[in-house]
This record gives sequence, structure tokens and C-alpha cells, in this order.
Amino acid sequence: MIRIEDIIEKVQENHPNADVDLIRRAYLFSALHHKGQTRASGEPYLVHPLAVADIIAEMRLDDISVSTGLLHDVVEDTLVDLDTIKKYFGEKITALVDGLTKIAHISNLPKEQQQAENVRKMVLAMITDVRVVIIKLADRLHNMRTMEFLKPEKRARISQETLDIYAPIAHRLGMGKLRSELEDLSFRNLHPQEYKRLSKVVEARRPELEAALERITDTIREKLNENGVPFVEIQSRVKRLYSLWKKIKKRKLAIEEVYDLIAARIITNNDKKNCYLTLSVIHDTWTPVPERFKDWIGSPRDNLYQALHTSVVGRGGQAFEVQIRTQEMHYVAEEGVAAHWRYKQSQLGNEDDSTIEELRKTVELLLLPLVETTEENQDSEDFIESLKLDLYPKDVYTFTPLGKVIELPRGATPIDFAYSIHSEVGDTCTGAKINGRIVPLRTKLQNGNVVEILTTPNSKPSRDWLGHVATSRARTRIRHFIAKQQRADSIEMGKRLLEKESRKFGVSAKKLLNDEKGFKKVANEYGLGRGEDLLASIGYGKTLPRNVLAKYLGPEKFKKLDPETRKDTRIGTGIKAVRKFMGLGDDSIVVKGVDNLLTTRARCCNPLRGEEIIGYISLGKGIVVHNKRCSNVKHLMVNKDRIVEVDWARNEDREVRSVILFVTTEDRTGMLAGITNAISDIKTNIRDAKARVSNRDEGLIEVTVEVHDKKHLDRVMNSIRKVPGVLEVERVHTTKSKK
Repeated sequence: MIRIEDIIEKVQENHPNADVDLIRRAYLFSALHHKGQTRASGEPYLVHPLAVADIIAEMRLDDISVSTGLLHDVVEDTLVDLDTIKKYFGEKITALVDGLTKIAHISNLPKEQQQAENVRKMVLAMITDVRVVIIKLADRLHNMRTMEFLKPEKRARISQETLDIYAPIAHRLGMGKLRSELEDLSFRNLHPQEYKRLSKVVEARRPELEAALERITDTIREKLNENGVPFVEIQSRVKRLYSLWKKIKKRKLAIEEVYDLIAARIITNNDKKNCYLTLSVIHDTWTPVPERFKDWIGSPRDNLYQALHTSVVGRGGQAFEVQIRTQEMHYVAEEGVAAHWRYKQSQLGNEDDSTIEELRKTVELLLLPLVETTEENQDSEDFIESLKLDLYPKDVYTFTPLGKVIELPRGATPIDFAYSIHSEVGDTCTGAKINGRIVPLRTKLQNGNVVEILTTPNSKPSRDWLGHVATSRARTRIRHFIAKQQRADSIEMGKRLLEKESRKFGVSAKKLLNDEKGFKKVANEYGLGRGEDLLASIGYGKTLPRNVLAKYLGPEKFKKLDPETRKDTRIGTGIKAVRKFMGLGDDSIVVKGVDNLLTTRARCCNPLRGEEIIGYISLGKGIVVHNKRCSNVKHLMVNKDRIVEVDWARNEDREVRSVILFVTTEDRTGMLAGITNAISDIKTNIRDAKARVSNRDEGLIEVTVEVHDKKHLDRVMNSIRKVPGVLEVERVHTTKSKK
């Protein structure tokens, strides 16, 4: 187990004036309150806070950070509260511990929502004090290093979260060394077989690769000395497994085709010009690969990273990468904000509030998109989706007409560019010029594009833009506008529907709406705060105006004025029969908590009984029901007020629906017969069957079958899969039902 004195020694090396007594008190407090607790490995729990504090000390952070590392779990995992922490350790450590403590009152929420709310809390805390996220990353790193004692499903969940959230945050903060280890550990847990296979391939080639790297570094040293170019150090490396796997998978390359499988790194003194002199020596010595040169010194990345990157071809056609950076650039590339901390400290003197404030300003620039995402996305799913987009590596570098660099992710369009400049520029965008030529707004931007945004004051965002944006800032802003517009439309629609219903009862709608107290009381009965919310609910179709009047008037007055009481109730039965005959409703689907609402199945996915379904209020069409896995559902989530819970009715009628299946097979005689026989064997009717051969010499068979529900469909698909020569079976779409 790591000793506290070893940690203190590391802190004192970098911070001679550190409050050592504070660290010792934090250690004793942590040891006392974690006493008797163990980790999944069976070790005392104290092993974990000690390891976290040691990682923080390795990063050269201050005594407050190290003390917080020792205390980071006491509020979450023991009976200690924040007031006690404040009493013994002061406000700064209390604020850091609070930022690191998971929210207790959300334990009843699904795991995904818990994750979202805890990440949201951390993001908001770290903009005030970046030490929150650095300590959290140290905590996550130690947990990832010691995951072998957890259940496989928990390992996979934590690793995926690390890959989606924490490794990208480390990247955003420029902490390359920590990010790399998190990614490789996640890769090992998420894809153990691929990790082992790739590791075996790399290890088999390691002697050859290391020999090549030794020759390369010897040559670089010799050539730099010959040309009188000063350097501090030459490093070499074989590409990390996760990074290698990602590149091979994405670009479908063989390992021999990866240009940066091996790389040399040249670290010069802190004079930038020596980086460029070094580059000229490298290009004189080996043949540079076109399009593989990047100048991150002239245009630093948004996470402070600076270096020159070039790929060259050496002896025997061996391609390799060369990175060139100064000592200061190297520290920032490896440790990011943690290194920046030290530079600020050396510039500003002792660690004090001004040091923290200077660093806070730097971090705020790095994390601004994350904070905007956190504040604007109240929905947990939207928040995590947007956060992932914000954390996605940005590798398209574009320019404004005045030369300002705008960094965007792959697939970004002028709409993303506009919102990156300012939200008002995005909202009023009507067109764009790329390199002086007018282009469609859906055009994907390329490195080096000079983009000019054309605006019109009264222009507004379009729903279609959602299909052409790659940044969360643009998507969030467009969704916000659409939701606001739809709410206004729904409130207006709600007023009209309520006025129409009021006339039937001889009630003045104006009087009703002006009775703020009475109308608000009705809204409260529906669990809504304001009358506007109730009108919007009526407009969306969630609340029937008739029911609103019933609550407003009271049972006796409503019954007295109700025109329906004088009508034969058989009319309702007749209407239901007509709706069913004309295909205007679907009796097999019910809207939870509401009666007599029109429901229809979406044509895009035409869900089968037994599948998970979701309802969307569509003005004029009632409730349109989709399969939850339908690709169109994510577009419906723009306005979640229009989403309603639906379920399958307890209807004993066995409906029959036609489903089209697409089967890919080997190109052999008798495949169609084998498939149709397999379907017939489970007593399923075939409506149609077609077969052809693809240009890849595979059989393509389209067969339409009649099924009762999802279970029936699953039996049919499993039966087809068992036919020798079948490669793949997938459902295409369904058509109209018949009874």
C-alpha cells in the first residue's frame, strides 16, 4: 500500500511551502471514517484514496488537491456530511469534495439518468475550480486500473462511460498521458478479444519495430548534430493499442498501412524556431508524405496542444511519424491543464487566489461549450448526447474572412460554423460562402475553408437543419427554437379548441381564460403550474378540452350544460365503428391515462404487437405510434412535450400484419425453396417472395410473411436463420394490416 509519507515527499518536491499538516490530517480523517470498509478486491478501502492522492501528487498539484484526493469519498461512502468537512478542512476543500460527491437523492432514477445528473454536477463545479475534474480523473484512473474484481457487466458500463465522457474530458484539458491510459484500459475491458488479438500482433512485431525506431532516433541525432540544431531529447514509441484499433477499424486498414504505427518525438529547447529548423532537417533526410504535415504551433489545438507533425518514408519503405515540440509544449501535451497550472504558478508567484483565477479563465475557455451544453439541456438523455458531441475530437480547421480559426468536428456544415461564432448569427443564417462561392448550408466543411455566413434579421432556424449539424451547440439551439415555436403554436391551438368546446356548453371562453385563479386551479389538478401549460397540453392533444370544462364547472353544472347527455349513447358506438372501418384509429393501441384519443401506426416502422412503442402527438393525425427503435424517433424528441405513453390494448383479437424480410444467402441452388419451406413448417403464410443475385455473388431474397406479433416474427426469423447458407436476416418494413 502507498505510504502517506511518500505522497507528502512528492508534494514537497514541487511545493516547498505546502501545508503538510493539512495532508496528514486529511489522511487520518479518511482512515478513521473508511475504517472497516473494503474494496471489491478485499483490500482496505483506504488503499483507494491513497492511490488517488498519489496520482494527484504525481501530477504536481497542490496540498489542497492532494488532501481532497484523500477525502473525496468520505461524504459519499460514510456518515460524514459537508458541514463536518467544512469545520475541519475549510471552504475550499469542502467545495471540491462537494463537486466530487454523487447526488444522493437521485438513486431511484435509471442508471443513465444518474450518470447524466452526476456528470452535470461535476461539469458545473469544474468551471469554478478545475481541480474538481483533475481529482475526478485521478479517481477514475485508479478505478480503471483495479477493475478486475468487478462483474463483467459493471466493468463494461464503467469502461464505456470512461470512453464516452472522462477520456474525452482529459483530451479537452490537454492531458494526453492520462487520456491514453484511460482509453487503453477501457478498450481492454470493452473488447477483450480484440485487445488480446491486436496486442499479440503488435508484440510479435515489437522487436522489428523497436529496431527500426533505434535506427531512426540514431539518424535524427546524427543529422541534428551535423546541422547544428539544438535539441533536448529524442523519444520513440509504438502506437497505442486503442488508437491503433480505432484507426484500423475506421479506415479498414491492414496494420502495415498505418503511417504512424511507429513515431519519433523530438523535444527542442523553448525556442520555437528550432522546431521549424528540426522539421527541415527531417524532410531533407527522409521523403515526406503529402497531406500528412500539420502545424499545431502556428494554429494550436483548442486544448492548448502545440507541435509539428509530419509523416515520412524511411529505408525499405518504412513509414513513420515525427512529432516536434519545445519542452514547454511537451509538458502541456502530456499533462495539459496540470502543466499549465505550474506555468501560471511560476509566472504569478506563490499559489494564491490569483493563480486559481488565472487558471480558471484558461479552463473556462476550454470548457465553455461543455458548460453551455450543461445549462441548456435539462433533459438527461439530451445532455449526455450533446456532451458527447462537444467532447468529440475537432479536426476540421476553418477560418472566418478575418482569419480567425474555427475548430469543428468532422461532418460540420456552415450552420455549425455560424453557431460557433454566435447563437444570433446561427439563428439568422440564410446562406454561406466557402472560399468566396455561395454553397448550400448542408455542405460539409473541409480543412482550410474560409467561410462567410450570410444573415437576414428576420430569418429563423429550420427543423431541416437538425439533419445537417454536427455540434451540440447548433443542435441544442435549433431544438430550443423549434420547441419554443411549437409551444406557442400549441398554446394558440389549445385556446381555439377550448373556445370551441366552451361554445357547446354556452360558457364564455374569454371569461374562463380571464379567471386566472380558477383556470390555474384546474391546471394544478393536472399537475401543471400555469394556465399556459394547460392550454399547451390541450393543444398538444394530451388533455381534452371537455375534461377541462368538467373540472372548471364542477360535476353538477357540467352535467346540466352537457349537450351529450341528450344524445343516444349508441352514437358513440357508431362513431367508433366508422373510425375503425375507415382506418382512422387503431383499437389495439391505447394511450395511457386518456380515453378516446385517435391512434395510428407510423408507416415508417409500422410496429408489431409486443414491440416497445412510443406515441407522438401530431396535429390533425392524433397520436402517431412508432416502434421505439425507429430511426425517426430521435427527430421527434425535439419537443418531448408531444411524446405520450402508449401501450398495447388487452385485445384478444389476433391481428395479422404483413412484414417484409430481407435475406442474404450464399449463391446456391434451392435457397429460396429452403427458406419458404422453413416458413411454412411453422405454419406461417407467405404473401410474396422474390430472389436475385447481387454483384458480390450473394443471394438476395425478399419475402413477405403474415405474422400476429413480435414473438411470431422472431420465430419466423430464427427459422430462416437455421437454413444452411443463410448469412443474414433483417426486417425491412411492414404494410397495412388485415383482420
